[in-house]
Amino acid sequence: MKTLYTAILIAFLSSNFVAQEKSINENRFIRVGGIEQWITIKGEDKNKSVILFLHGGPGSVMSPYCDSIYRSWKKDFILVNWDQRGAGRTFGKNAPDKISEDYFIEKKLTLDTMVNDGIEVSEYLIKYLKKKKIILMGASWGSILGIKMVQAKPSLFKGYIGNAQFVGYKRNYLNAYKSVLALAESSKDSISINKLKMLGEPPYENTRDLGQMLRIVKKYERKNSTPLPDNWWKINPEYNNKVDKQNRFYGDDYSFLYFAGHKKMGIKSMVENLDFYNDSLTFKVPIYIVQGEEDILTSEKISKLYFEKIKAPRKGYFTIKGAGHNRNEFILKKQFEILKEKI
Repeated sequence: MKTLYTAILIAFLSSNFVAQEKSINENRFIRVGGIEQWITIKGEDKNKSVILFLHGGPGSVMSPYCDSIYRSWKKDFILVNWDQRGAGRTFGKNAPDKISEDYFIEKKLTLDTMVNDGIEVSEYLIKYLKKKKIILMGASWGSILGIKMVQAKPSLFKGYIGNAQFVGYKRNYLNAYKSVLALAESSKDSISINKLKMLGEPPYENTRDLGQMLRIVKKYERKNSTPLPDNWWKINPEYNNKVDKQNRFYGDDYSFLYFAGHKKMGIKSMVENLDFYNDSLTFKVPIYIVQGEEDILTSEKISKLYFEKIKAPRKGYFTIKGAGHNRNEFILKKQFEILKEKI
């Protein structure tokens, strides 16, 4: 009997060791674009395909929430989250102890720099994890990076999945303004109508005005779309501390300044001239777009026309009822289907 127990114990320990050898769970800074940048790499099997998530914002990092949202995906993929330049722990690692307006002005953020960072992160992952290619998934701001990255170096990528796909800064925001004004008028929402008319049509000269417009957009998206599950934004305990909260707060402000632009500070929007209709129509990798039907900010009206112009080895466009600009469980379900069946 003792021999049997010993054999069972050895078998258990051996299987546990094999599982640990196959899995990966790493969180650290790597050198990217001349600075230290934060990444997390998680998966139950190192042999699986790698997904690099490109967060939105630009400063809205996903690394503190990935375990809440994508935990079940770790069985089938290696999941990589990256706190982009100017966001989250990457911001905190490289920022001074005292954050000032002068620092924001001096440390310029450009789209080209961000794209180059993304390429460098992708090359690092391919080499480190011994892969031929990886998969890109971008949402909102991350969808801008995603399109730019697969255009710049398609040999690195098996495919791209965009959600809340941006097409053009002025094109998307002007459409969002007109759409939400029409919704406010049909609802006889005098407060929102007056605020929107006072702001006028975008683009704006400061982040405050854009932020006010976006609050109204989000109000109507919440009204018409299926909400996110409550547990999705449960912060991983490792990130639930004063320092990380401060890094996320300041990083979000800093990144949004360079996304929206702020004339008084002499900061130009890094995407003010972005328009994929003009320069991003031909691809060498499969392109898939998952679109929330109730998304006002990056609406189906804009992204579907763009998709129809795209030439790619394979492509697909999927409209998700009840979904808005932010991902929800129906968005995730469709993304997972695409990953398993098409890429």
